[in-house]
Amino acid sequence: MDETGFWEIVQDANDAAGGDMVRKCNVLKQKISALPAADAIEFAQQFDAMMGKAYSHTLWGAAYVINGGCSDDTFDDFCSSLISRGRQAFERALSNPDSLADEPDDDEDWFYEGYQYAVTDGVVAAAGDRPQRRMPDQPEGTEWQDEDELDVLLPKLSAKFGWLTGRTA
Repeated sequence: MDETGFWEIVQDANDAAGGDMVRKCNVLKQKISALPAADAIEFAQQFDAMMGKAYSHTLWGAAYVINGGCSDDTFDDFCSSLISRGRQAFERALSNPDSLADEPDDDEDWFYEGYQYAVTDGVVAAAGDRPQRRMPDQPEGTEWQDEDELDVLLPKLSAKFGWLTGRTA
């Protein structure tokens, strides 16, 4: 399965879900589990490749601003939820994480834990097992050192989520 096929399945699940994240996960799991085993494994590999592309300090900063903090597990949920939004939103966020300020403000769906589980469950149903995940050791890009840097790095997100300098601790 190539990247285009991967994104088609993600988009089909989005279209069928009508904005409901639980339904989106259920549809995604069904679609993956209906694939031949080799395709399901390749879907998982594409998913992991997209997770790797999203593994950057700047996107982690975006997640930090949106959530008011962000652990490594929460960032994984954020990246998988970003994938769930579809190819256009994902690629726009990769090239300009501050563009996430233009996405719908649906707090629950920014960090939805179940999307990556839907991938795993679908792959296991189709192939019997999920291949070992291969993720980068470190996020890409320059690490921000202080929370106040996020105001400059992500001004639209900072304004939208009340992260501007001068906030009360």
